[in-house]
Amino acid sequence: MTFSAPVKIITVCDIKPPKKEAKRKLVNSDQVSFVPMANLGILTKKINTEVTRSIDEVYSSYTYFSENDVLLAKITPCFENGKLGIARGLVNSIGFGSSEFIVFRPHAEMDPEYLFYFLSRDQFRVEGAKVMTGAVGHKRIPNDYLESLVLPLPPLPKQKRIVAILDEAFDAIDQAIANTEQNLQNARELFESYLYKVFTEKGEGFDLLTIGECCTLKSGVSIPKNTAIPVGELPYVKVSDMSLEGNEIEIKSSSQLVAETILGPKRIFSKGTTIFPKRGGAIATNKKRITSRPIFADLNIMGVTPSEGLEPWYLYYFFMSKDMAKLSNGTTIPQINNPDIAPLSILVPPLPKQRRIVTFLNELRIHTSELRISFHEKLEMLKELKQSILQKAFTGELTEDYIEDWERI
Repeated sequence: MTFSAPVKIITVCDIKPPKKEAKRKLVNSDQVSFVPMANLGILTKKINTEVTRSIDEVYSSYTYFSENDVLLAKITPCFENGKLGIARGLVNSIGFGSSEFIVFRPHAEMDPEYLFYFLSRDQFRVEGAKVMTGAVGHKRIPNDYLESLVLPLPPLPKQKRIVAILDEAFDAIDQAIANTEQNLQNARELFESYLYKVFTEKGEGFDLLTIGECCTLKSGVSIPKNTAIPVGELPYVKVSDMSLEGNEIEIKSSSQLVAETILGPKRIFSKGTTIFPKRGGAIATNKKRITSRPIFADLNIMGVTPSEGLEPWYLYYFFMSKDMAKLSNGTTIPQINNPDIAPLSILVPPLPKQRRIVTFLNELRIHTSELRISFHEKLEMLKELKQSILQKAFTGELTEDYIEDWERI
């Protein structure tokens, strides 16, 4: 498809049409659609228009738009996230919404959906983010940038043809994305369902113990203030260190090393201890790690060390089956203390059985992790494919051969 010379968007659109139009069509008590920022979707044509208000409620403080106008969020981070849509199905054909909307009203020679797809491009958002102005957290796209935008504008029938191709392609990609996301969820549930089964179904020779009966519980410790800390040999692990590369499952490193003489041997968490955050919002992250070497930990971490007869990895998987937020107490600041953990019941099979379970869970975890990586890569590929097709659509590369290829799919 060949395009004519690009045109400025301001020559084929009205930007921010005057709200006095609404008063000419309706009276103050008439209902109109009301669209807060939360009801504007991300890179989707459809806008949630279920909420209504009377004109006199919204006229002075909100942005006006009407049927088939294209809405774009102008404030960070909504702009970068791609909040965008087409106003359709409006009550009395009129809507009002967030003051952070930019409204584009295409002239007769431009299809609203063609404009929607043009504004859906990553390139538009990346370039727009570079020119945003204002204070941090309140940056906005300047009007002069939008007015200076240029876009290719083929004749209206070609625009509609491009929109039809993009609709068909994106419907297929969105279905593939939905299938991949479901497969990703299935992979998570496969592992979680087996964990649940392991720790809820009692078999022959299993003992039902409490964590307090078969483990040692200990909290971390703060380094004394004004202490000169020499280079040490043991990791001093903070909650943030649990997210370091390589520490996703086993704790192998930390951002700080401390000498044993600083905190004393009684404060050491031995190899094979399961650790997790015990205070504040970090509890909700549900992180659990197992130590691959002796460590120290700070005051915001709790460690559970298994006694003889309890396989450390079996204990780790037991805690993987728990939602730590449900175990916390406290109102303003959530906390997990020894009395929250010690009474937990754990089914303990004979040691050989524990090791077989751990071997299977390790294999299953690796398998499901590989599946998740594969599915995430596929999701990224599908999203990149969307942008590739958009690039072709607005550079004249959406050829008839390309169209025919899509129609054969």
